[in-house]
Amino acid sequence: MSAIAPFVVKPSDHQPLHVVGENIAVLASAERTHSYEVFLQSGPEGAGPPPHQHPWDEAYYVLDGQIDVLLGDRTVTLSAGEFVHVPAGTVHNFRMKSATARFISLNSGQGAAAFFAELDREVGTNLDLPRMLAIAGRHQVRVPPPPGAP
Repeated sequence: MSAIAPFVVKPSDHQPLHVVGENIAVLASAERTHSYEVFLQSGPEGAGPPPHQHPWDEAYYVLDGQIDVLLGDRTVTLSAGEFVHVPAGTVHNFRMKSATARFISLNSGQGAAAFFAELDREVGTNLDLPRMLAIAGRHQVRVPPPPGAP
């Protein structure tokens, strides 16, 4: 493992990825930190991923607007200044609830940055569900079937 160098990320460095209707700027990848990942996520009302789970912890801190967050079998609404922790393996998602929303997401390990980059590169703004599910599978992201599905 190489030495970890300090780094600074300025707003002009943000190169947003386009994933499920939202913009995701990778502020820190595990490739750079060797341990965690940090993202700035934003989007219009209704943007967000389907319910899913993965092997890393995740947390959201809302900067602007509101988001609905599914946590297993319950949904909470978070507003600016509120924080939620989502343990690894929890079925969860978020949906932008206000006209626009912006939040910081933190991930306990590597995986999300590569997943988001591949979604941006291979799917972009097209909602190609079969392709998205194939990409998710390659990155240890599981999308369970909707409740009541066979």
